[in-house]
Amino acid sequence: MSTKTVYVSIGNSDDKLTQAQWSDFVLLTDSRLTPDGYNGIYERHGDWRSVPDAPWQNACWCIVADGDEGVLAELKRDLANLARRFKQDSIAWAEATTEFITPTEVSRG
Repeated sequence: MSTKTVYVSIGNSDDKLTQAQWSDFVLLTDSRLTPDGYNGIYERHGDWRSVPDAPWQNACWCIVADGDEGVLAELKRDLANLARRFKQDSIAWAEATTEFITPTEVSRG
């Protein structure tokens, strides 16, 4: 099993959703990405929302998953169902490559 860092992002830049619909979309997405994570399969490391006066609305979550591809596939299906429910073209799922930079790598100059 490998560890994956995944960013899940949603948005409403095209104003397809009313404020109430956007709020529901964010809350339901957030509930799928609960800090407890599908029976401990992942940990939520953070979540971010656009500021209220931004010209567009977006939200992003970061999860770190230890392996179970079946559970991650189930999570993707849940997110696809939310996209359909809220008439969205997509939800972004970005798997990141994590590199840890240590203090010994800092050049001295």
